Amino acid sequence: MQQLSDLLSVKQFVEKIRRQLNAEKLDIGDVFERCFLSTLDTTIQQKEDGTTFIITGDIPAMWLRDSACQVKPYLFVAKDSPDISRMIEGAIRRQINSILIDPYANAFNECANGNCWEHDKTDMKPELWERKFEIDSLCFPIELAYLYWKYCGINTTFDADFLKAAKLIVSVFRVEQNHEQKSNYSFERFNCGFADTLSRNGKGALVNPETGLIWSGFRPSDDACVYGYLIPSNMFAAVILDYLSEIASQVYQEDEFAAETKIFSQELRAAIEQAAIVRPDGKRFFKPFYAYEVDGYGQYLIMDDANLPSLLSMPHFGYCDADNEYYKNTREIILSEQNPYYYSGKYAEGIGSFHTASNYVWHISMGMQGLTSRSRSEKRKILEAMVATDGGTGWMHEGIDVNDPSKFTRPWFSWANAIFTELVLDYCGYSLADSSRQT
Repeated sequence: MQQLSDLLSVKQFVEKIRRQLNAEKLDIGDVFERCFLSTLDTTIQQKEDGTTFIITGDIPAMWLRDSACQVKPYLFVAKDSPDISRMIEGAIRRQINSILIDPYANAFNECANGNCWEHDKTDMKPELWERKFEIDSLCFPIELAYLYWKYCGINTTFDADFLKAAKLIVSVFRVEQNHEQKSNYSFERFNCGFADTLSRNGKGALVNPETGLIWSGFRPSDDACVYGYLIPSNMFAAVILDYLSEIASQVYQEDEFAAETKIFSQELRAAIEQAAIVRPDGKRFFKPFYAYEVDGYGQYLIMDDANLPSLLSMPHFGYCDADNEYYKNTREIILSEQNPYYYSGKYAEGIGSFHTASNYVWHISMGMQGLTSRSRSEKRKILEAMVATDGGTGWMHEGIDVNDPSKFTRPWFSWANAIFTELVLDYCGYSLADSSRQT
């Protein structure tokens, strides 16, 4: 089988972008080409059953979140390339199959081989690499399928299994609105840091079930939530519930499910606006903004994390416009030292993560800052900074030391490469933001 990176459609697309970058006198074409082709060459495995298994890079497992982000930039090629289209469709089918195996798992094995990150106390299956419940794991596959439909005009992923998975996702969201009383999910890991397991014998921190928010055990960083209502993930869930409503109505003619998901999205948005906004106190905060996590009892966490979805990323994922007042206020807070994971140094500035050491900014968050910026000059500045902090490798990484880019985590991190290429494409005028208005 021909390598996907050797396809004429891929080569022509890469060359087109390189010409645009050269015309802009932006010397990042080599790194763009390496990052764009790398995922196709090194992480994608197309199976005989028509599905696509995608490893995250240096870990031999498929995360639902990462895999969706890894293939997202190729939507721009898929329109004119049956081979790339087939690869993306295979990824969506693999993701849907995985959700049907266990909607509470975040990462999956290539087959039912019993491999796992750790031997955790939870309802493990041999297909699961890890079973950390993260709301976003159920959102990213829906977003990818929706964008594939809207941007490429292909609806063949919307079969009986997709509808079954969609209804399962909604069911899980409903259960986790009252995690304490209705959910059977628990997770315990032993001989580890506190952020790698859930408190209260695996049940997680206590939350108020009256808020209408959806509980999440873990963040997209795979670290445990301090407070169980993770706001960026609830925001993303509200968006994909709208997507499911549109799919149910236009593709399946399932009017009842379409109405249910539309109402659920509206309820969730109302819950977010009610429970997640930090009000001015006249001392430290003078404008209303979104908290990162809340418990519904009055406790909230002021921060943002590099991993997606984040508060920074909300316009990118469609929850609000970049000019939304609360978003602009939130952006001002999280891109400052009021965010404990914001770092600034000699070579880089941006948002890091509890997941990595202090003073390590993530390329993912730098890319997302560019993707959500209204300023083309800021996008350019960030692209140049990302390339300048690749540690001389020609690849993007997880976290990089803001004062010494030769120090970085994860030399092979496909998700970061994908976010970089997505920002390059955005800078060159390629955006999926308006795909919901395409047919």
